[in-house]
Amino acid sequence: MSHNSFGHLFRVTTWGESHGPALGCVVDGCPPGLRFTEASLQHWMDKRKPGQSRFVTQRREEDRVKVLSGVMREDDDTLVTTGTPVSMLIENTDQRSKDYSDIAKRYRPGHADFTYDVKYGVRDYRGGGRSSARETAARVAAGGLARLVIPGVTVRAALVQIGEHRINRDNWDWSVVDTNPFFAPDPDIVPVWEEYLDKIRKAGSSVGAVIEVVAENVPAGLGAPIYAKLDQDIAANLMSINAVKGVEIGNGFEAARISGEENADEMRIGEDGQPAFLSNHAGGILGGISTGQPVVARFAVKPTSSILNERRSIDADGNEVDVKTKGRHDPCVGIRAVPIGEAMVACAIADHYLRDRGQTGRLD
Repeated sequence: MSHNSFGHLFRVTTWGESHGPALGCVVDGCPPGLRFTEASLQHWMDKRKPGQSRFVTQRREEDRVKVLSGVMREDDDTLVTTGTPVSMLIENTDQRSKDYSDIAKRYRPGHADFTYDVKYGVRDYRGGGRSSARETAARVAAGGLARLVIPGVTVRAALVQIGEHRINRDNWDWSVVDTNPFFAPDPDIVPVWEEYLDKIRKAGSSVGAVIEVVAENVPAGLGAPIYAKLDQDIAANLMSINAVKGVEIGNGFEAARISGEENADEMRIGEDGQPAFLSNHAGGILGGISTGQPVVARFAVKPTSSILNERRSIDADGNEVDVKTKGRHDPCVGIRAVPIGEAMVACAIADHYLRDRGQTGRLD
């Protein structure tokens, strides 16, 4: 059993640490004949990379993705997958390991420092090693490939809450998501979040966030009952992202508050003669199988545990200590989780798309 891989047919293995020379991934099971450019992958990487605004870590990484295997070059730009493992590399160029020397033996409260040490007996304190959000860069690269596997499917995400400040859903506009530093779909919330996060950042603190991922044009029938549910794997993929503490599909926990009549997605026959749903409380998945409606998932990201303000903790020698973390950290790590959430949902859908073809024999 691998602790560094996810997916069945579209299988992604990531490797590398926050302050090592590089990190990357191997995508096994990627179908042959997919055409793409490194620039098209870089588009997704650029959405996640650090240092793009004052509201995220100021670590400067270009996050240039290099494709090392599993492709043939069709022309100067176009690569074609061969069906063999696709290996991708992202070099680390702006590590400052000395920023972490003060916590070499001290456990940051709310961080994986303690649990990693308990499990392995050794931990990479430089940025957290594998527990660092830096590891997710490789997942975004894999997600770029996953999008090519599922024809016609669009996977988009947006930030819908920072701290207690939520968007107004009546203002939702996908066209503004990439025009502000928060991936916010509501233009009116941007100045509110700016003022709020400036206060959080200047106070040396951090805050959590909620991200919503929407996959459209997902064909009906993906997933399987019980132990191969599409929403099960989406939830697992999202829960595997660093700092994620909660996932919901569709209306999620809201379903506990409303009646069966309100929650049920009623159906009629549409003008095209096909089944049509009158609502989408289920988030596009019933019984673990996609309905053809948009697949909707939300996940909650906790506040960054690396903060400048002292917190009570212990060290590896059993001493009680006070801990504050130097260095460059996200006041709201949830901002850069937006493209990561997209990638993880895309990987789950790509995997189930291939599994469905294998199980049913349908190729459309």
